Amino acid sequence: MSEYDEVCLEYFLKHQSQLFDEKVADNLEAAEEFLEDCMAVVCKNIKEVRAYFEEEGADISQMSDDDLEEASEVFALPDGRFLVVEA
Repeated sequence: MSEYDEVCLEYFLKHQSQLFDEKVADNLEAAEEFLEDCMAVVCKNIKEVRAYFEEEGADISQMSDDDLEEASEVFALPDGRFLVVEA
């Protein structure tokens, strides 16, 4: 099993329209494959999300934590973690 657990996969499947105009996955297996292909990252809190974007070289210095949480590529999982999908 990958780092994407069932909570992660089901949430992405249900909310993929947050980032994409068309469905990119229609079942859990396809969701997992898609997330692996685009190297999506699971972060345990918003602090890790910020660190991830900074490591990637994104200029987020002017963004508040709330702004980060609302970014289309950041999915706030129901268990408090975050899924970052850069497509």
